Amino acid sequence: MQAKVAIVVTSISNPNRVLSSIASGAVEHGYEFIVVGDTKSPADFYIEGCKYVGIEEQLKSGFEFAAICPTQHYARKNIGYLLAIRDGAKIIIETDDDNIPRNSFFLKRQRDKVAHTLTNGNWVNIYRYFCENLIWPRGLPLNAIHNSLPDLASLPLNTVDCPIQQGLADENPDVDAIYRLILPLPQIFHKKREIALGINSWCPFNSQNTTWWLEAFPLLYLPAYCSFRMTDIWRSFVAQRIAWENGWHILFHDATVWQERNGHDLMKDFVDEIPGYTHNHRITETLGSLSLKGGHNHIFDNMRRCYEALIELDLVDQQELRLLNAWLSDLVQIGWSK
Repeated sequence: MQAKVAIVVTSISNPNRVLSSIASGAVEHGYEFIVVGDTKSPADFYIEGCKYVGIEEQLKSGFEFAAICPTQHYARKNIGYLLAIRDGAKIIIETDDDNIPRNSFFLKRQRDKVAHTLTNGNWVNIYRYFCENLIWPRGLPLNAIHNSLPDLASLPLNTVDCPIQQGLADENPDVDAIYRLILPLPQIFHKKREIALGINSWCPFNSQNTTWWLEAFPLLYLPAYCSFRMTDIWRSFVAQRIAWENGWHILFHDATVWQERNGHDLMKDFVDEIPGYTHNHRITETLGSLSLKGGHNHIFDNMRRCYEALIELDLVDQQELRLLNAWLSDLVQIGWSK
């Protein structure tokens, strides 16, 4: 029997076909489906098979984090993770309300994978292993787009521990504003490919189609006091750095969703992404230079050290530490122990 699985989304939309499709698949496969609302969410939100959690219920949850997290912010998705963990989830799948799931999205997931592996790759434009066109993931430094990479066939196949797994999205994948302003979409990625990145191989991953196993749950934490378009990207850098200390790889696999993107102001997205364009190299150099410790018991301290480093770079506000400590305290209270 597969361990309990929860799907977590945050949304301010009315029920739509994406959320209804996720709810239907969750019911069919016995998954919990949590939608985290915000102050702009409809008061009467309801979809069969979905556990909707509005602001009032969030504040009644008893979570310290829920009481102090800013409203109208994507970081309130953290509350959905906490609810899923409290409900006994051993695997959390996160996605967004504009990603339409394929049947493969609901298939049983395996943490240990036999995959092509790449270590010491510096910056890796992972999309190049899934596509021949010029395209790169949001958060990849612009001067790393054309970095040379080993051929896929030359990468060794190894059995690796992958408690964080990023799925791609077809049609309208996760690319930055510069790409969207000047290059074409839609894009369809190659199928049946899996690449696992190990130590010293950096690639941003997002919160749109990502699977997490219990041991890595603390690393789900989305920071609130930083650029909105970088919250999941900078989380991914922290998660990668700590994963290496535990012998974990980050797996990238083919698209199990396709995106019909919600409306965006691309120039606003561009402005929000500037801290990433200008500082992501410095962030990974700083994180890479930290002296961290491996093992389950050190994840909390490692997270604090990483976020303290981002604060010292003046990219995350000092207020983040209060939120992070609330998150870690809530994890202990609901049974995720160090």
